[in-house]
Amino acid sequence: MTKALSKRGPDEENFYINEHINLGHRRLIILDPENGHQPMSVTHNENTYTIVYNGQLYNTNDIRKELIEAGFDFKGYCDTEVILKAFIYFGSDIVKRFNGIFSFAIWNETKQELFLARDHFGIKPLYYTIVDDNLIFASEVKALIKHPLVELKIDKQGIGELLGIGPAHTPGTSVFKDILEIKPAHFAIYNKSGLHIEEYWKLESKPHTDDFETTCKNVHYLLEDAIKRQLVTDVPLCAMLSGGLDSSIITAYISNYYKENNLPKLDTYSVDYVDNDKNFVKSDFQPNSDNYYIDVMLKHFDTNHHRIVIDTPELANTLEDAMIARDFPGMADVDSSLLLFCKNIKQGATVAVSR
Repeated sequence: MTKALSKRGPDEENFYINEHINLGHRRLIILDPENGHQPMSVTHNENTYTIVYNGQLYNTNDIRKELIEAGFDFKGYCDTEVILKAFIYFGSDIVKRFNGIFSFAIWNETKQELFLARDHFGIKPLYYTIVDDNLIFASEVKALIKHPLVELKIDKQGIGELLGIGPAHTPGTSVFKDILEIKPAHFAIYNKSGLHIEEYWKLESKPHTDDFETTCKNVHYLLEDAIKRQLVTDVPLCAMLSGGLDSSIITAYISNYYKENNLPKLDTYSVDYVDNDKNFVKSDFQPNSDNYYIDVMLKHFDTNHHRIVIDTPELANTLEDAMIARDFPGMADVDSSLLLFCKNIKQGATVAVSR
């Protein structure tokens, strides 16, 4: 199962094997190479807790400070250790305090109980199935089906949704029978009593009452805070720059932050296609090609820019690989171009910030 996730976590492979639980993990090293090994176990009050986790916690330092004040100490500075010890201290309510993208599972040895959780918007995947009272879970379906108890069958509703509204689908389901996902903003507890699932957060729509000036200040603060919190890494970081509003804002914030802190010039990446400029047709929606706006950004922020150019045969040849990466058919050439784009970025950076 973990070998099926090797591309997701190419740097390390480790296991935790016990009487009632088997945990495997593939790691992509972003923070604290020496102290972030997983599965990670901590013994507290004679009880052992073990975590497997994928994601990034943006308020790691805030929660670590709380835990230190509560008497916890830390071997390193990775977010895995913070999540595990926060769960030990706060219990299941800790997910309400997290600011980040995550899916994780924590085994409580004394209770013989597994806790699983997924981030607020479901950025990180978490699939599961129950066969003969065995809970089997993984970050991807391709890992689940490597388990000998899992039989892959197409689900009637799932395939209907794929053909009708794909790649969207009803939250919690998949195109395969009895292979489900923990919904965004939900956690699950599995023990001898079975599976209990609970929603911990819901997006609320409220009237906007701030004036224009206050709105601008709040949006500026939220953007800056969200972007800066994603810059904590021990590996090379870059930004995707398409020339659009979203990627340009992100590039501007990071570039200014790097300059203010005397950091090396920011690496940015853009993707284009062979002969795109020759065949570009202006419209009211897009009066100029992406390259025009990218050049405007480069003139103002002087990043170390890399232009990735893809040819149509490459897109076609990568369609199957892109579908396998997603586990389901998705957005065709959009997916294959993104896969090729990321493969090129990986040669120079491990973390790419994008919209």
